Amino acid sequence: MNSMLRFKPLSRGVLLLFAASSAHVAVAGETETVEVYKSPSCGCCTLWVDHIKKSGYNVKVYDTNNVAPFRARFGVPDSIASCHTAVAGGYVIEGHVPAADIKRLLREKPKATGIAVPGMVQGSPGMEQGQGKDPYKTVLFTKDGRSTVFAAH
Repeated sequence: MNSMLRFKPLSRGVLLLFAASSAHVAVAGETETVEVYKSPSCGCCTLWVDHIKKSGYNVKVYDTNNVAPFRARFGVPDSIASCHTAVAGGYVIEGHVPAADIKRLLREKPKATGIAVPGMVQGSPGMEQGQGKDPYKTVLFTKDGRSTVFAAH
């Protein structure tokens, strides 16, 4: 009796299935982390964090009573300031920016400091309270204060 085990070669289909599932696991492990600096008592910031989490991002929240020093450190001009500041993929995300805009920013990788939704626009992510929805723009900005429209909503 032969005690050696014999193995059949895997079919091409099984190998392709294995390769495809392995590639999916690698992509799933590349989820971007968004670091958020916000007031611990700000409800709209918490709702924005929920929006980002639901969009598949890992989120790390830093509660602070003063976001201004973080905006200054990350190069956000005062003219586009909002209530919270985030960082992802080497870019700054200021205010109630939709997750789809963050995804586009990280995919396209433009030469800029980041993107922002200046102010606190009714109807933007985290600001959906009430019945109205105001039109707004997400702007692409640089540390020297230059900005261009990145997306219109």
